[in-house]
Amino acid sequence: MEAHVLIPLALGASALAILVAMAATALVARRRNRVAVVDITWGLGFVLVAVTTALVGTALDEGCVARRWLLVALVAVWGGRLAWHIRRRAIGPHAGAEDPRYEKLLGGALDQVGLATAVRKVFAVQGVALWVISAPVAVAAVSDVEHTWAVVAGVVVWMVGLAFETIGDAQLAAYKEIPKDQRPQVMETGLWRYTRHPNYFGDATVWWGLWLVAGLGSGWVIGLATVLAPAFMTYFLVNATGAKLLERTMMQRPGYPEYAARTSMFVPLPPRR
Repeated sequence: MEAHVLIPLALGASALAILVAMAATALVARRRNRVAVVDITWGLGFVLVAVTTALVGTALDEGCVARRWLLVALVAVWGGRLAWHIRRRAIGPHAGAEDPRYEKLLGGALDQVGLATAVRKVFAVQGVALWVISAPVAVAAVSDVEHTWAVVAGVVVWMVGLAFETIGDAQLAAYKEIPKDQRPQVMETGLWRYTRHPNYFGDATVWWGLWLVAGLGSGWVIGLATVLAPAFMTYFLVNATGAKLLERTMMQRPGYPEYAARTSMFVPLPPRR
């Protein structure tokens, strides 16, 4: 089957999977009165796309089988870990009120602004973002490998990103276990000494790695056509619902502005004096 048929078919399958996932998440959000449940779907949505498009490629008997299921494994490890990590914060017994980021974005709690506003400002936006960012994975499911070196390099970059995200989350969890009257005002040891958001930086790095495996690994044309995916993920993590939005709240905490003055916001760098 020709590429001009295969690729739209894979992208269409991923769009349908995302639509179903976001619709289900919106219903759960309304029941729990917490838009933050979408953060769980964010990670799992990529896993759903990877599995769905892999099954499409398998059914059509198109693309590289080994690379297709390698991508499923890489996305599942990243997305599953992220969803599990966020689950307690989003829906756990100590979840508390709505995430301040979403409350600020919506202009109030979900029961105040209504589900339609949440769908328009959060679920639809994140659904489109998920579809764009996952495009290399969807396309790779029905494409052959042209650059093995890009696949190998991508796995290495993916590992670096996952390490940053996992270690950063573990260090922050250990910091939160220290009684408030004994711990420093701000977490600034380990990876947090070099970047204020090692988890967001790790997320972005993971998706640059996946783009190397799935996009550039499929050839220069597909690579260039899908490079918007990791670029969009990086923008999303820095400017949309990620670092900059979180910093609006964090800057109000004692000691954080001083920490921010000497620590890189995103890309790890030596601390400034």
